Amino acid sequence: MDFASFREKIAYQPILLGVFALLASGALAWASSATSDAIAAAEAKDLRDSLSEVLPRGFADNDFLKDTLDIERNGKPVTIYLARREGAVIGAIFKLAERGYAADIQVLMAVDAEGRTLGVRVLKHAETPGLGDKIEASKTNWIKSFDGKSLGQPPLESWAVKKDGGIFDQFAGATITPRAVVKTVKGGLEFYAEHRKEILGEKS
Repeated sequence: MDFASFREKIAYQPILLGVFALLASGALAWASSATSDAIAAAEAKDLRDSLSEVLPRGFADNDFLKDTLDIERNGKPVTIYLARREGAVIGAIFKLAERGYAADIQVLMAVDAEGRTLGVRVLKHAETPGLGDKIEASKTNWIKSFDGKSLGQPPLESWAVKKDGGIFDQFAGATITPRAVVKTVKGGLEFYAEHRKEILGEKS
């Protein structure tokens, strides 16, 4: 066998593999670029739908996704989606989370300018099906029991499940789950009260 010819064949193989790898990576990059805009648009629509779900219909006239404010809570930024009517801030929407039975429960809540809850929805959880998942609006109306509530109505000591002396129902066999949601909503109202002037754009 011609040694020079053999050596050329050996050198040719990694070059060919390199060319194929380059083409494959280029194709993946193109596919990612081509679909990223569609994915971003779908995510934006889902978020906009979720934000609208916790507000009464026609409550605000602005685009929440483009009207935001970041405020730090426990060392982490919280994005506040501002609800406006004719330019004035009349409410705020934000996401908070507390540990449930299985994992963190992510809650989206809307608050009006006076600090009353306009709507609350659970966005993400890993609670037990048939028990803890009753926090979902599609399962029961329990989550709507927060509508219209504030830090003064009910009194602070009543912001708990009935088992703990509060006013909110718990679920049989799944007290930890509603307890976590109640804590989250109460914490959200306290967070709003603490930063109310900043959120509304009022001068100190």
